[in-house]
Amino acid sequence: MESFFEGLTSANNAVNSAIWGTVGLVLLIGTGILMTVLTKFFQVSHLKLWWTSTIGKMFSKDTHLKNSKAISPFQALCTALAATVGTGNIAGVASAICIGGAGAVFWMWIAAFFGMMTNYSENVLGIFFRRRNKNGEWSGGAMYYLADGVGSKKGLKHLGKILAVIFSVFTLLASFGIGSMGQVNKIVLNVESAFSIEELENIEVFDGVSLYPVIIGIVIMALASLIILGGLKRIAAFAEKVVPFMVLTFIAASLTIIVVNYANILPAFKAIFTNAFNPVSAAGGGIGYLISVVITQGFKRGVFSNEAGLGSSVMVHSNSSVKEPVIQGMWGIFEVFADTIVVCTMTALVILTSGVYNLSTGEIAQGASDATLVATAFNSVFSFGNIGEKFIAVAMFLFAFTTVLGWSHYGTKAWEYLFGTKSTVIFKVLHIITIFFGAVLTSSLAWDISDTFNGLMMIPNLIGVVILCPLVVKVTRNYVDRKVKHKRLQPVQSFFPEYQSYDDDDE
Repeated sequence: MESFFEGLTSANNAVNSAIWGTVGLVLLIGTGILMTVLTKFFQVSHLKLWWTSTIGKMFSKDTHLKNSKAISPFQALCTALAATVGTGNIAGVASAICIGGAGAVFWMWIAAFFGMMTNYSENVLGIFFRRRNKNGEWSGGAMYYLADGVGSKKGLKHLGKILAVIFSVFTLLASFGIGSMGQVNKIVLNVESAFSIEELENIEVFDGVSLYPVIIGIVIMALASLIILGGLKRIAAFAEKVVPFMVLTFIAASLTIIVVNYANILPAFKAIFTNAFNPVSAAGGGIGYLISVVITQGFKRGVFSNEAGLGSSVMVHSNSSVKEPVIQGMWGIFEVFADTIVVCTMTALVILTSGVYNLSTGEIAQGASDATLVATAFNSVFSFGNIGEKFIAVAMFLFAFTTVLGWSHYGTKAWEYLFGTKSTVIFKVLHIITIFFGAVLTSSLAWDISDTFNGLMMIPNLIGVVILCPLVVKVTRNYVDRKVKHKRLQPVQSFFPEYQSYDDDDE
């Protein structure tokens, strides 16, 4: 098995380098910049609109409106956040700082700023091109706006369908990487570190893998089975209850550490902005090379965290009960804001203010790694009985576990597109099985595989967003003219006439 993992690592490194090179990053950030410019900086110019339409309506009836065939906008957000708020917000931020320095956080922010409009555009297209499946449920995602949207363009019919299939295949692979193996791997590392059980760790099962991670993997598989096999309704109901609690608790705990180390707040921000263009690296290297590393890590970990550009969260946003594409698009903006600008920033400041990362040399605390750096930072304040480390282990479990659930839905929709609705249970079983592999894979390999699958998903999706950008602008303008400028216009809500004005009561 060791030789198999070595071969897998070599092959993955080759593909990863090609995808996350200059072309991939230009396509990723370039799409966000394009949609930002074309929508006249919607995330800024209409800040009040999207803020009041999302978090401002948290207690509105419409926000929690659901029916037998659709979930509520809030459930869609929580399920999307369940998939995005995962190990990328804890271990991913730590990894970015360990490799790229404090400056990587700045480039995460940049990726998130433009990613807001990428995610917005994906969700607008997702609602616009969604349709009912054989069970009467909504099915939407990049595969549909690639096949029907790009495919409707002159001379692009076959290209649209090919891109849709490619995207669906990559989504299946990504659901096994970012949506399963990468998440579970970090759970295991943090649980083993915080709740050490030597009796289990000393029992070797195979090739250096102890009984402890095997047991953890089996337990997670069992818990995931109870929810995943119940379908989206059960996943959304679980996410709606757990996600707000875990995010708010993590923010509160992080703020406590930051306040305790208040004297380091300004130096931390200074390091973020300074090192973004003048990086510090204990390993050395030319300034040009170091800057490229900082930017790459910031962008990659930003995308890993908020998934803007992957076309992933649109598959759950499309199950929302809303009619207006722009409304769910604005929830997409808030999703990226909450995930990266809020949660990732909290993690970064905890690391940079607690002393576990040397702002001058770029060195991390002795004995810490990217997987345990945040736990070490929390332990610096909550040290009694290693409460800080245990808290992060529990937080990591909840963050990663909900991501596994969210991505099971993404993979299910990709499978549905490729093989039909009736056979989706096959994918769900396969997805649950991959949880075990995540428990026994090495940390770097599981993480790198996730990065690779992210990139593979990103390419066809962003091609579709760029080709369909005029439609996003048209739908956005129509909504703003009607709702903000109060013009009397016919709504532009769906590609299909039968969904242009449907009755929720008939569902």
